[in-house]
Amino acid sequence: MTTFDYIVVGAGTAGCLIANRLSIDPSKKVLLLEAGPTDHYHWIHIPVGYLYCIGNTKVDWCYQTEPDKGLNDRTLRYPRGKTLGGCSSINGMIYMRGQARDYDQWATILQDPSWKWDEVLPFFKIHEDHYLGQNFWHGAKNEWASRLTPDAQSWYDYLKNKGAGHEWRVEKQRLSWKILDAFSLAAQQFGINATPDFNQGNNQGVAYFSVNQKKGWRWNTAKAFLSAEVKRRPNLTVWTEAQATQLLFENIPQPDNHHPNFTPHSKQKLRCTGLVVQHQKQLVKVSAKHEVVLTAGSIGSTQLLQLSGIGPAPLLQQYGIPLVLDLPGVGENLQDHLQIRTVFKVKNTLTLNTLANSWWGKLKIGIEYLLNRSGPMSMAPSQLGAFTKSDPTQPYANLQYHVQPLSLNAFGEPLHSFPALTASVCNLNPTSRGRVQIKSANFKDAPAISPHYLSTEQDRQVAADSLRLTRQIMQQTALSAFEPEEYKPGVQFQTDEELARLAGDIATTIFHPVGTTKMGLATDPMAVVDSRLNVHGVLGLRIADAGVMPTITSGNTNSPTLMIAEKAAFWIHQDAEQSAKRIE
Repeated sequence: MTTFDYIVVGAGTAGCLIANRLSIDPSKKVLLLEAGPTDHYHWIHIPVGYLYCIGNTKVDWCYQTEPDKGLNDRTLRYPRGKTLGGCSSINGMIYMRGQARDYDQWATILQDPSWKWDEVLPFFKIHEDHYLGQNFWHGAKNEWASRLTPDAQSWYDYLKNKGAGHEWRVEKQRLSWKILDAFSLAAQQFGINATPDFNQGNNQGVAYFSVNQKKGWRWNTAKAFLSAEVKRRPNLTVWTEAQATQLLFENIPQPDNHHPNFTPHSKQKLRCTGLVVQHQKQLVKVSAKHEVVLTAGSIGSTQLLQLSGIGPAPLLQQYGIPLVLDLPGVGENLQDHLQIRTVFKVKNTLTLNTLANSWWGKLKIGIEYLLNRSGPMSMAPSQLGAFTKSDPTQPYANLQYHVQPLSLNAFGEPLHSFPALTASVCNLNPTSRGRVQIKSANFKDAPAISPHYLSTEQDRQVAADSLRLTRQIMQQTALSAFEPEEYKPGVQFQTDEELARLAGDIATTIFHPVGTTKMGLATDPMAVVDSRLNVHGVLGLRIADAGVMPTITSGNTNSPTLMIAEKAAFWIHQDAEQSAKRIE
């Protein structure tokens, strides 16, 4: 059995960063596992290539949801990245932190001030390389970060001394569209103010999104944190096409007072010692001296825990899996942003539909990207964003718009033949809760993903209100020259009941599953990890991906996941130092 100090399971958004940070210490041997291949597939790196990555078994797990009552019994394609970089290799590239209130709420739930907005903001800045340079809100390469908390400062100083930090590039988009500029003006006429930056703690407003790109190429976490120099570290081993199949545990007679997670009141009776991995078509065992860190995402980490005997006892017994620890919250609390894709036909302007539906248009698009790394091939899936309230009584912005100069029935299907605008709107803080559960004891079988969208009356009301609000924006004079005509869902649907039902017909996931291994107090029977991301009841096992979010952030979830990973890396390093001092 090969032994490492740390094993990181999943080389996606969080895993790449954590492997980078832990292997900075040359005395620590780190193994990073990725079930998918390397990120050499060319469409990963061309921004518009998400169209060829989503639904492609080369780089996507290609999950499907269970039939969903809230979606009128439809199933949805549920993309998850299966390659180095994980979802950052196939996602929409939007850089979005969420709102300050998201993190303040976490701090309240956890009774831990280290999750407050003022405390997490520095951990965004530590790895950020923002095109505007370093300032109070942002970090940038070759510029000294300012106004860090004591914890963040000590971690930042350590990383800078090792030549790390500021790897996550954030840039301005390299194109604009007349129809999107008009939508922005229409939103302002409606009362949604323009904003210079969505990432200052209150993202209310309208603006073009900032994106994770570098000079017109997608900037995934594999490029950012697993550079050629990092991969050459002799203490870092990266296995691709290596799927973790089972975690391994040992019983301990009493808490190990030399372990960094030990406290005088510790109740842990288990220690995670390693795992079984299918690598190069063989099952092999690897062990971890210090910790196993799960970064396989809300779906993958949940599935691995359940297959390993940690989860709801009745579920595990159903499939004959020996129970290691009854943690009923594993797989529960699934939250996601459901986007309602409204489509409006337009006139007197160019959209991607018409541009890409001719050979001349395609040639022009290709030449522009080849020469300047700009134009439609440099596009994120959504270019313009807006945050606002579904009705004036809401205390904060609870809707997010992703606006696109194109339309299609679903990702992977052809663009419509007519010029059109898509204004997708999602409820930022859904009250519906779903679950993820294994469907067999075989690690090769995809789990059952049941989001339970629109399962609460509150979510159905927000859906109806958001459709009406979209219509009001489209009726503003800034858009009148383009003669917008509602194509989907259609003006014949007007009542709350009709609109909520239609939302179920046309809505789709925006690919933000979180919460299935949520943080919580030990007194919370549904909590899976504590506020430092240690699995309750288990030593040597930590989770550091989007699954730990107790509530979903108010926006795209990729960058919040990176912040979680940065804090996890700091805590792992801190715990190791404290453990070494105790042993001395």
